[in-house]
Amino acid sequence: MSILTLEEKREKIKELRPIDDVFFEALADDIKVCQEILRVILEDPKLTVEDVIVQSSKRNLYGRSVRLDALCTLGNGTKCNIEVQRSDNDNHLKRVRFNAASITVKDSNPNESFDDVLDMYVVYISEFDIFKEGKTIYHVDKVLRETGTIVDDGLQMIFVNTEIHDGSEIAELMKCFLQKEIHDEKFPETAKRMAELKTTEGGVGIMCKIMEEYLEASKAEGIAEGIAKGKSEGIAEGKSIGKLEQLIELVKDGLLKAADAAVKAGMTEQEFTLLLK
Repeated sequence: MSILTLEEKREKIKELRPIDDVFFEALADDIKVCQEILRVILEDPKLTVEDVIVQSSKRNLYGRSVRLDALCTLGNGTKCNIEVQRSDNDNHLKRVRFNAASITVKDSNPNESFDDVLDMYVVYISEFDIFKEGKTIYHVDKVLRETGTIVDDGLQMIFVNTEIHDGSEIAELMKCFLQKEIHDEKFPETAKRMAELKTTEGGVGIMCKIMEEYLEASKAEGIAEGIAKGKSEGIAEGKSIGKLEQLIELVKDGLLKAADAAVKAGMTEQEFTLLLK
């Protein structure tokens, strides 16, 4: 694997955007940023965020198998898991279902009543229109087929994308997710934190640390060490697909070269490049 030098990391940081996993993790580790984002997407200007756990947090008890780009605890105790996704190579609905179920079980007590099971939002931000219905935001409701009545089981799934621009404030926020710098006065906390991460020594240090953690995590899970072996042993356990997906994310975030990733995946560079689209 080609390890980036400090100067290469600095240059890469300049190119990162909020939609990139490695940058969003650092951006979201700021309560004011998450609060600003959720106030817009959930259309609640009084919403408060009391706590945030990101993927690399030492308080993350869920493990990397449960995607925790940013797990927020709102002022009323409701959980909200924010996820960002650039690659359209997964079953996104089932991913949301799995992660929400995992978080719910982890945060539940053995003897508590089902009335006390936590309420939860999942906000899924993607670089593409998942449902291809031409909307910036989609709210997935459960309904009684026979009557159309909405059923509330405590889980709200909201899908937002950067592809469709409908002129709303949400679409304006999504536009910022594709930018290397933000100057929109409507989102001061996000713009401020983004500038800090890219221009201050402390911010650059945070970014470099997260980059290293992503690479170390990939090694620990056997991605960089030999995913080809996983093809014969891991597929039976359903593991290699997840590892391949992480390889793709590492390349998209600029932490790994496509040629190196292809070797680790047991593919030609041309085959691997097709997965990046």
